[in-house]
Amino acid sequence: MNNQTTALIGLVTISDRATQGVYEDQGIPALNDWLGNALASPWRAVTRLIPDEQAQIEATLRQLADDEGCCLVLTTGGTGPAPRDVTPEATLAVADKVLPGFGEQMRAVSLKYVPTAILSRQVGVVRKQCLIVNLPGQPKAIKETLDGVFAAVPYCIDLIGGPYLETREEIIKAFRPKSAIRAKA
Repeated sequence: MNNQTTALIGLVTISDRATQGVYEDQGIPALNDWLGNALASPWRAVTRLIPDEQAQIEATLRQLADDEGCCLVLTTGGTGPAPRDVTPEATLAVADKVLPGFGEQMRAVSLKYVPTAILSRQVGVVRKQCLIVNLPGQPKAIKETLDGVFAAVPYCIDLIGGPYLETREEIIKAFRPKSAIRAKA
């Protein structure tokens, strides 16, 4: 791993109340903790706390993917049916490709825990060489969802030209076809 590039991962909490200081953001810390435990590869977080404003969400996603060079952006919040929940619309607006399997699997995972999972509108998309995935806002739900979908994330990042991410298999085993697995250094 000595010559391995440090992957940049965008972590974005989308919340009017957290940006206004009504409560402390728990999304970015939960994402940081989960990734810190799961990833064996070197990585660095690029964080943003923004309100539920579609234009600002779109601009933030573009900036993280295009300017910062993030290979992965994880968002939390704004995926429900409430009028201010516009994260999926903003994510789809900046997408080059939609990966419907992410939304389907995230809802299937969450449905094991809460019947309201059917209200979630989370999506996964590719923008250039960046995978963008919308996650729920609560730390427990973030962990459950990442536990259920992250095995596919490293190979997706391989396929779009991003860095080779390795996971700690005792936390989450990344799935790659045998032909895509690199020998460990």
